[in-house]
Amino acid sequence: MAMNKNTVLAWATWIMIFVGFGLIGLGAFRYDDVAGWGFAAVGVGFFANAWVFNALKGRV
Repeated sequence: MAMNKNTVLAWATWIMIFVGFGLIGLGAFRYDDVAGWGFAAVGVGFFANAWVFNALKGRV
């Protein structure tokens, strides 16, 4: 299976989306104190990075 640059960016995008959902889920359901807000903020940051990776497909 040959992976070019676009395939690597696509995989990275999906992995970051799943990790972002996991972090937001941890912040919402596991931690009830201030740490939950931190987990959710980092999850949103993962979504932002995934958006950038998705925008880079075809341009790199």
